[in-house]
Amino acid sequence: MAKSFYETLGVPKTATDKDIKSAYRRLARKHHPDVNPNDRAAEARFKEINAANDVLSDPDKRKKYDKYGDKWEMADQIEENEKRQSAASWMRNGPSGSGQSYTFESGTGGAGDFGSIFDNLFRRDRGGPRGQAASRRGQDVETPVEISLEEAFHGTNRTVQLQTAEVCATCHGTGEVQGALCHTCDGSGQVAKMRRLEVKVPAGVKTGSRVRVAGEGRPGMGNGASGDLYLVVTVQPHNRFERTGDNLTVEVPVLYTDAVLGGEVEVPTVSGRVALRIPPLTQNGRQIRLSGKGMPVLGDTAGKRGDLFVKVRIQLPEQLSDDERQHFEALRELQSVKA
Repeated sequence: MAKSFYETLGVPKTATDKDIKSAYRRLARKHHPDVNPNDRAAEARFKEINAANDVLSDPDKRKKYDKYGDKWEMADQIEENEKRQSAASWMRNGPSGSGQSYTFESGTGGAGDFGSIFDNLFRRDRGGPRGQAASRRGQDVETPVEISLEEAFHGTNRTVQLQTAEVCATCHGTGEVQGALCHTCDGSGQVAKMRRLEVKVPAGVKTGSRVRVAGEGRPGMGNGASGDLYLVVTVQPHNRFERTGDNLTVEVPVLYTDAVLGGEVEVPTVSGRVALRIPPLTQNGRQIRLSGKGMPVLGDTAGKRGDLFVKVRIQLPEQLSDDERQHFEALRELQSVKA
């Protein structure tokens, strides 16, 4: 039996939002792929933790999960079918459920057709002699995706594991078996199914970007279109580059002599190293812009990119030779004369 989301995070069903957040952060740090490189078990566990947190940290999703368990994503369909079953029972048996018969009258004063009144009450389209539920678009699905800055720069592919649904084989998607609620799917017409899907994450995404994959959400009802899949992206912090929008900032050490006299240094970019000319008398902390060396602009087909800001960190010597000391002493005397 699969573990519940609460068991995955190691918290009770009564856990507060703070408890869930704390448990998620602790487990995510422990099983993060960066901490456990080439460990497939840790990677799988990390995905389970993210999936559990995605549901339990959202009050609406958590409420549905607490009520329907693994079938929480079908909550709307289940509730709709329960209403339909309740309405059908009322129409058959009357308000008291006593089995009494009732005569319904049409707007013209004559006896009305049971089916037409039922359709008018619940606005169901009739697709044939016996009637079918109106077509309905499937629900959209969100799944978290975590990538590196390099992957966000170049674009990447990810294989995601989704809990989706397929048409119930017992009721063939109707939600009913011989007029009663289908117990295989709880009246939803669908049963849960896990599947793997390879998706493309485009270049330029940021933390919080939602990448739409059309038609890969939950299947529709009554031949309705499938919903969409949305990848909710998190870009991992980088140990060298700091990102702000489409721009990047990197700190580069510069020798004090190059800072005073001018010189050339190599600067790392996400796509490789480039040469940068340091102007004479460059001050510590100065930022020099390299246009077009930042992140790709998401969705820009012309290949536009942000900028890279190089922050100068002047390196002073830790030791001086006798000759160097003499030159600095001479320089100090010159500065004193100028003052």
